[in-house]
Amino acid sequence: MTDTQANEPQLGLTHHLKRSCGVNDMTIIEDTFAEAFPMRGTRLIITALDSELAMIAATEFCGNASSVIGCDAEAGIERVIDESETPDGRPGVSVLAFAFDRKSLEAAVTARVGQNVLTCPTTACYAGIASESKDDRIKVGAQLRFFGDGYQFSKKLDDRRFWRIPVMDGEFVCEDVVGTVKGIGGGNLILCGTNQATALAATRAAVAAIRLVPDVIMPFPGGMVRSGSKVGSKYAALKASTNHKWCPTLIGQAETSLSDSEGAVYEIVIDGLSESAIAAAMLAGIGAAKLCEGVVRVSAGNYGGKLGKHHFHLLKLVG
Repeated sequence: MTDTQANEPQLGLTHHLKRSCGVNDMTIIEDTFAEAFPMRGTRLIITALDSELAMIAATEFCGNASSVIGCDAEAGIERVIDESETPDGRPGVSVLAFAFDRKSLEAAVTARVGQNVLTCPTTACYAGIASESKDDRIKVGAQLRFFGDGYQFSKKLDDRRFWRIPVMDGEFVCEDVVGTVKGIGGGNLILCGTNQATALAATRAAVAAIRLVPDVIMPFPGGMVRSGSKVGSKYAALKASTNHKWCPTLIGQAETSLSDSEGAVYEIVIDGLSESAIAAAMLAGIGAAKLCEGVVRVSAGNYGGKLGKHHFHLLKLVG
């Protein structure tokens, strides 16, 4: 399989989406920006005897990985991979994982592969990103090999080392090291609808459109967030708490960002391997949401530019 170039510009896709998103003039695109921050990202290719088992392993790998606020990593399924594209000619699934630094990413990925991929029948795990620099690699098979209790052995093919670990249905094949790149976390859209049904329909449509964009994931359940958060809380032990400005039931009780016509809000959080990938994903989401009835406004979350250095201005994306 040819490794996807994580930082390759996606200008063609972005141009196509710009031409197709200006449909519903009733929806307000707010003059604001999504604030995102640097992360370390990687891609794994999980294969198995059949597509069902590959998806099970990938789904388990991505469990409890919505936000680094409370999880060891942010992870999600990027796409299903045909057997003609995988290293071993079997059905596969591509997953992306992100953490704040390489050390944290290595620990999270290795633990997740060991607990959720190694244990799943017939699976294997391969690097989806190659790196020439040792400083950009994380050890996966190089650590999991010890589970073989001395019976494991390795094989090198085209400068790639693979470990073969004996298990009860045969062998678990896992690549020795996996490349990483400088990724981005926290790209986002906030979709405001007249009620829960319209906001949910629009968010689902936006998620479906974003899933067609390569090099990105949406780590929250189904790609959707109902519990948007703000930094800090009245309770000292909490790092984050409900973003009361976007909660319709708090209108009249607390400061609000909502109008009278906005009855429900959902957020979509996007992590990506490059700035261009996140921009393309946000544009795809905006375009799909604008096609849906009852979408009053598309906005985005930021902290005044103080949290992250990557700023995705909505009007620039659609302009």
